Amino acid sequence: MSNTHSNDDRPLGAARDDDATDGSLEKDPEQWVTGDEPMTGAQRSYLDTLAREAGEELSPELTKAEASEHIERLQAATGRGAEGS
Repeated sequence: MSNTHSNDDRPLGAARDDDATDGSLEKDPEQWVTGDEPMTGAQRSYLDTLAREAGEELSPELTKAEASEHIERLQAATGRGAEGS
């Protein structure tokens, strides 16, 4: 049994170059199908750590998309998640 879609040579679940508007393999969180669902426990835990390090307090009612955007912003602010670290 193959792990590729019959009309596509990429593995199932792999992003296509045209899935993202900027040509990267990542979609904008606002385009996520599940982006309006509550953030995951893993997102909450990581955001708590990042926010504490950045001296910020965030709402516990964030969506998955909002949490992802805060994670990216706080990673930049704290130096976490940078390439090579």
